Amino acid sequence: MGALLGLWFLLSVTQICSGADDITVSVFTVTSKSMTMQWSHYSGAISYRITATPKNSPESSVFAQYSGQTVMASLNSLSPNTVYIVRIEAMDNALNVLSSAETEDTTAPEVPVIVEAYSKHSDSITVKFGEVTGATSYILRAESDNGDFFSETVVSSSPGTIVGLQPYTEYRLSVMSVNAGGWSQPSEYIDARTVVMAPNLETASPDNATINVAWTPIENAVLYTLCIIQEGSSSRFKLNTTDTNVTFDDLQAGMTYCIKGNAWDEEGRAGDDLTVCQITRPPTPNVIHVQVTQGRTLSITVYWMSVQGAEGYVAEATSSENCTATVSNFCYINSVQCGQMNSVRVVAINSAGPSQHSSPRTYKTYPCPPENISVEESEAGNCSVVWSEVELADYYIAYHKRNDGTEKICNTTGTTCSFYCKCGYTYLTTVFPYNEAGSSPYANVRNYTTIPCCPEDVAVKLVSTETLEIMWSGVKGAELYETTATETDETIHCNDTAPVCALSDLTCNTRYSVVVTPCSELRGCNRTCRAHTHETAPCAPELLDMTQYDDSTYTVQFSTPNNDNTSYTITATGRYDTHTCHSMNSSCDLTNLPCGSIYEVEAVATSSVGQSLPGYSKTLETGPCCPASINVTQVTQAMTNVTWSPGYGARSYVVALTSSRGHAKCHTLDNHCLMGCITCGTNYSVEVEAISRTGHISNCKQKGFSSSACCPTNVKLTRRTNNILRVQWRSFGLQVQNHTVQLYGTGANYTCVASAGRKYCDFQETTCGDVYTVAAAPVGPDGVEVSFCQLRTFTVPCPGNSAVIARGRRSVA
Repeated sequence: MGALLGLWFLLSVTQICSGADDITVSVFTVTSKSMTMQWSHYSGAISYRITATPKNSPESSVFAQYSGQTVMASLNSLSPNTVYIVRIEAMDNALNVLSSAETEDTTAPEVPVIVEAYSKHSDSITVKFGEVTGATSYILRAESDNGDFFSETVVSSSPGTIVGLQPYTEYRLSVMSVNAGGWSQPSEYIDARTVVMAPNLETASPDNATINVAWTPIENAVLYTLCIIQEGSSSRFKLNTTDTNVTFDDLQAGMTYCIKGNAWDEEGRAGDDLTVCQITRPPTPNVIHVQVTQGRTLSITVYWMSVQGAEGYVAEATSSENCTATVSNFCYINSVQCGQMNSVRVVAINSAGPSQHSSPRTYKTYPCPPENISVEESEAGNCSVVWSEVELADYYIAYHKRNDGTEKICNTTGTTCSFYCKCGYTYLTTVFPYNEAGSSPYANVRNYTTIPCCPEDVAVKLVSTETLEIMWSGVKGAELYETTATETDETIHCNDTAPVCALSDLTCNTRYSVVVTPCSELRGCNRTCRAHTHETAPCAPELLDMTQYDDSTYTVQFSTPNNDNTSYTITATGRYDTHTCHSMNSSCDLTNLPCGSIYEVEAVATSSVGQSLPGYSKTLETGPCCPASINVTQVTQAMTNVTWSPGYGARSYVVALTSSRGHAKCHTLDNHCLMGCITCGTNYSVEVEAISRTGHISNCKQKGFSSSACCPTNVKLTRRTNNILRVQWRSFGLQVQNHTVQLYGTGANYTCVASAGRKYCDFQETTCGDVYTVAAAPVGPDGVEVSFCQLRTFTVPCPGNSAVIARGRRSVA
């Protein structure tokens, strides 16, 4: 505490040196009759005076005075449990008060007196003391003699208990009272010792009437007391002993007994007590019934009478199998073997151990299933099942179950049973042996399958020219069907598990014998089924030749590979239309075929059975169509432009203009042609050939064409008397035509029409020395002037110069 006061003093001095000027005071600690005060140092103070005045009490004040270097001091001779107002005054040499401060606190209650201290448990001591006025609680202090243990315990009243002590150990005990001000000084101490600890009892029940108790010796114990009480009973038995083991016998089986034990020290004080409970082993149970049960595996159910105190049971069979139960009085032993005579015992168990075994109870299990089960069919429809004899079996029941659900039962003490077995079925045969325990929980199953029956609703259908589809209803017992189609030198096979078969790659126009044979893996095939006949479709005809009869008719030649009752259809399929013809012979005519078309031609044979496959097709191309219109336009005196409308199916054209005076010809991909070497004033015939991509040619006749009249030649312009200008020419060609003459220059524009046979035109000159252009052209019968004749240019000098200069140029008209 001195070190703590020194630390506090240093901190207080530091605070005073750095704090405010006013003095401060506080209570450091209190006791029942004293208070220790501490205050801040006041600069200039020569001494300090402390005064404690009781609050609400007539008692006189207590004061004390200390030097100016003191900052902590005590006031004694105070009254316990009293509230005091404490005043501190800092004074100078003249005892003038420089600064003062007050605080209020309460003294601790009076010191209590211990009345009694005693120990009833090895780890605690109870202290009884006199309570004092004003105390809110008390502090119990315990110290060991050697000082290695110190403990303080707060209690609210007397008595109080100190815990956490050591067994049989001496302690020094005191008590202090506590209130809001602090606590009092310790009371006068007294010595007290804890009692010895309780023995650690260990119990066991070696049989259902005995309990053994043993414990480790307790230090400082001179005697032990044990008390045994039966659970649920008020009777008890008490025993004192100096030994460390005791045996209680003649107890009730399966009952719980509680045993309390404590030790005594040499002073005759009883130590701690400890109670343990122990159950005796249960009585021996009795087996009342053993039942053999049926399930997935053979098992038995063991029943027994429940016994007192049993927590579980174990049933043990002589076959080394066992089962257990807790709350029920039965259990199941699984995996029991069939055909055995065994016994079973039951033992009851609780926490003490098992009881004695019960008397054995014998039981018989179900007979085992028979071995070597076989089915024999002496003749069709008569079957027998045979098996080996089974031990412990009293009789047998044989079950014959057909795969359609029909079941027959045979009850016998022998080892054979007969039953009717129909073709096409599978029979499941089982045999169950019986004794007083019942039947075997399972049995071996023997499968027996009879030969499959023949299908009765066989349907043969032609699904393609050379394929027969055979369908029928499935028959019992058939796992596979063999289907054959037989002709004189050919047999086609089909094997399938489904009741349908397609026989393909047959010969066309042929009658086949079809047989469906059902088969099973166990019994083989039924070879007694009847045949069904069917014919394949006709053979496909072959196109031999196609000949054009006229512009729209073609004759088709083809082969006839089938019998006489077969008809043939020839079909020509084009892009937009189809044409057919029919015949019983080897040819027929396709009529009304349009020009410029391409057809795929094929032949099909038809009989009462069906149609053949189409024969290989051939392409038939008709000639291209002629142009609907042709126009001929003369471009020059020797050239003509021929145009025409497209002909359907034509890719190129050959156009020819023919006359007695010569001809012209043009081969082109276009729909027009410019043709030269034309003679004027001549009648021509126009011919057009339309040619397809493959070279088919259509000759198209057209009406004639007449070339235009010939242009005049040797055109001259001369001056005559009286200022007359004459244009004269020479005609060419056989025809005599009217002519038109145009004369125009800088100051003149004249036109003249010359009648047929006339070969000049005169014009009155208005200005001499002009340059003139002369256009002379014949006029056709339709009154249309020929526009392509050559223009001529002349220079005519004025009179006195007879020379005429002529220059010719082509017309651009």
